[in-house]
Amino acid sequence: MSAAAEPIYLLRHGETLWNTMRRIQGHKDSPLTALGERQAAAMGALLVELIAERDTIDIIASPLGRAAQTATIVARRLGLDPGGIRFDDRLMEMSWGVYDGHTRPEIAAKEPDFFRRRAADHWRFVPPGGESYAMTAARLRAWLAEQIGHRPLIAVTHGASARILRGLYAGLSPDEIFAADEPQDAIFRLQHGNVQRIEAGI
Repeated sequence: MSAAAEPIYLLRHGETLWNTMRRIQGHKDSPLTALGERQAAAMGALLVELIAERDTIDIIASPLGRAAQTATIVARRLGLDPGGIRFDDRLMEMSWGVYDGHTRPEIAAKEPDFFRRRAADHWRFVPPGGESYAMTAARLRAWLAEQIGHRPLIAVTHGASARILRGLYAGLSPDEIFAADEPQDAIFRLQHGNVQRIEAGI
């Protein structure tokens, strides 16, 4: 992926209720917890320090509620109108289809060989009615290609989607993408072909 002249500040949404329950969200949703709201506010405060000319910044977010809620908190910390946030479906989380909203033990109880089949071709495995990593990467790659060379922006997305975006930008392999973590209190600055992690301290 070509290096962006202007930075992309990539954020995952703050902690949600379903995160605390280890429930897969996918395209379903749950609200931020009190900790999630503090994480979003801390990332917003960090962006105040990182971005000198905030009136030039764009905020683009997944339309799912947890990302929209995080983006709204960040915008207010930056002194920006949340009404100016743009939403793009391509930034949505990878869907597990019929298993969105389930825990892993619940999935295994319904489909005992699910995780064995998934492990056999992790990158291309498609859950019933859902998306594979490869399918999610295709829409994220298209989104990322449109941002190269544009004005600086903040992108608020999700765990797997953020890992895939970082991997696409840095040219990582699928195994390297699988190994990456999914912090909810850190910002990744994508610029000049590099991915820099900046901790918000929560």
